[in-house]
Amino acid sequence: MYDEKPISMSVKDFLIRKLAIKLLTEEKTIEAVVHHQFLSALSATQSNNEIEMSGFGKFYFNTKKAIKKYEKQLMKIAYFTKQLEDVNITEARKASLTNKLDNAVAMADSLKPKISDEYFASLRGVEEQCVQEL
Repeated sequence: MYDEKPISMSVKDFLIRKLAIKLLTEEKTIEAVVHHQFLSALSATQSNNEIEMSGFGKFYFNTKKAIKKYEKQLMKIAYFTKQLEDVNITEARKASLTNKLDNAVAMADSLKPKISDEYFASLRGVEEQCVQEL
């Protein structure tokens, strides 16, 4: 039977403990291997659109969803920037908006390298047409 994971323990810690017991190996060694695997998977997702973890699954980067999420972040950035221009907001609200703005900018910056250059080329063309019409 499988043991239940305690609520207070993270999945990663639970897996490390179970593997250490099953393999009769120190938790530090298992933790180093798991940490290395997570870092490798993270770097692979940043440079590729898919990764496959043997015995675990295959993960794809969905460009269409990323474009929608990127556009949503741009709208959030514009909204938070406009809200911050209001001189009547409290310091607490200003701090909250600044934090939200920073998070939206960070998310947009993390998505931008994964979105194809074709998207940005077509977006620039739209911007140029709008500017010419004004």
